[in-house]
Amino acid sequence: MAINKKAEFTEDTRLLADFSKAFAHPARLSILLMVAQRKVCVCGEVVEVLPLAQATVSQHLKELKDIGLITGETEGKKSCYCINWSRLEEFQHDLTEFFTDLNQYKPQGENCC
Repeated sequence: MAINKKAEFTEDTRLLADFSKAFAHPARLSILLMVAQRKVCVCGEVVEVLPLAQATVSQHLKELKDIGLITGETEGKKSCYCINWSRLEEFQHDLTEFFTDLNQYKPQGENCC
């Protein structure tokens, strides 16, 4: 039986990994861009633009909503989504901080390999 070792990493590292996972699919990036451009977006509009089935789009929207990058309301069969800008800025800050930390170890001159 596999043991999940995620808990052994810091909460900040786990959260950054979860954010990165949400960004790791081109459909999710396209959804975020579309929602940002339209300010609010009905799920059906996303389905019309992307080459994906309704169920697939709904799953991607769920992933983005679960991590907090979008918020949404459902009224009957319509779902309306918008960007959670404060959460997006948090991810941007954390990612920038990670790369800043990583770059402090960059060797001067040639790479190690």
